[in-house]
Amino acid sequence: MSTSQASPQSDSSNVEVRMRAVLERQKQAHIREGAPSAELRIDRINRAIGLIVDHKDEICAALSADFGYRSTDQSIMSDVVGSLGGLRDAKKYLRKWMRPERRSAMFPMNLAGGKARVEYQPLGTVGLITPWNFPMAMTFSPLAGIFSAGNRVMMKPSEYTPRASELLARMFSSAYDENEVAVFTGGPDVGQAFSALPFDHIIFIGATAVGKHIMRAAAENLVPVTLELGGKSPTIIGRSAAMQMSTDRIMNGKMLNAGQICLAPDYVFVPKGSEEAFVSSAKHSVAAMYPSLKDNPDYTSVINQRHYDRLQGYISDAQSKGARIVEINPANEDFSQQPAHKIPPTLLLDVTEDMKIAQEEIFGPLLMVKTYSGVDEAIDYINTHPRPLALYYFGEDKVEQSRVLNRTTSGGVAVNDVMMHVAQEDLPFGGVGASGMGSYHGHDGFKNFSHAKAVFEQGRRFDLGRFMRPPFTPRLRKILLSQVKR
Repeated sequence: MSTSQASPQSDSSNVEVRMRAVLERQKQAHIREGAPSAELRIDRINRAIGLIVDHKDEICAALSADFGYRSTDQSIMSDVVGSLGGLRDAKKYLRKWMRPERRSAMFPMNLAGGKARVEYQPLGTVGLITPWNFPMAMTFSPLAGIFSAGNRVMMKPSEYTPRASELLARMFSSAYDENEVAVFTGGPDVGQAFSALPFDHIIFIGATAVGKHIMRAAAENLVPVTLELGGKSPTIIGRSAAMQMSTDRIMNGKMLNAGQICLAPDYVFVPKGSEEAFVSSAKHSVAAMYPSLKDNPDYTSVINQRHYDRLQGYISDAQSKGARIVEINPANEDFSQQPAHKIPPTLLLDVTEDMKIAQEEIFGPLLMVKTYSGVDEAIDYINTHPRPLALYYFGEDKVEQSRVLNRTTSGGVAVNDVMMHVAQEDLPFGGVGASGMGSYHGHDGFKNFSHAKAVFEQGRRFDLGRFMRPPFTPRLRKILLSQVKR
């Protein structure tokens, strides 16, 4: 098998020529061979599953090296096991998904034997641009929908995780022909050229700012896009919520991958007067999970110096403008000297809108704590900001829960937990507004990466069409006018 890798020294124009050549070969193969059978789709999925299983140790090692340090157990949970669920689900159900859907033919065509259906066709070649925070999971998860729908794929993994990206290129070149799957590694020049290719669909997973560039480039070729972006995902703790249970789950979500997750809680609303209870419970939650942090094998490092400095800048900026900073450091460790870029979980209270942390997605182990008097105050705040990828509500008050869900718009919601909706393969996963468009996972992923082709079969036993062909008659006009009514 051949490997489609772009070395960092490659001239961007040469990279583009090579990528366009691969895309053209994939498109020609798709036209020549037609829609793949269910057996071939399952075979492609099986090969992907085999890559994950056979390379699990290399995956964990590459991710830890790229992050400076990353928990092996977390990598197994998120990037190994987390990659397998969607593929297995697609393998199980794709035959059912592939069946044409019967639809209702309109009167009077239905009376004359007319039939309507939707057939799902592969789009052709899908371009997949993946992020650095979960390089494997964010590659294999959309592949479940891409492969089950019968497509070919070209990938551009992140340059922030070069070892994982090189491993992906090596893995896929060992199991797939380049006409099925091609991986291109490299920096921003490769990414820019990649996003400008005339794919049949492109999916980008990453930052909102970059997503705008992807969408702009795709528009030049009228390429449809799926954008899974981010944003500042809010959490509301209702007065009926159990505080300790809430912080156990919130802080777990905030500290997993050191908060470098598009779905991580960005800020939490607590009832006014409950701030100290939240802080106390959060400290207890962290200490129970991480008695120490600096050398704890379960706690992941921030990806690099740039993002470490960015997060420290949020803390310094907020502190200088009057925020109260609560660093949760159960073992009172000194983080000034360390081989990685670990940051203790940090709560920021009394945050104001002029602080950088209130304006930008955090993507790290920092959490803003805000207060509200009535739940409508929290709802109004959420609604005056861009629509988030996720929203979380904690509480047992069903009326309040319904009010929060009905009056806010977000990509997805988890109630009495955070992020777990993404683990449900039968739920669509995606954003809305500034947090993205389109969705994948399960049947929704299959449909997202398919063309839903409308098919109508005219009945043969009675030619209704003759009444609608010229010369038009008074009878036709009478029939038509009879339909003009409220």
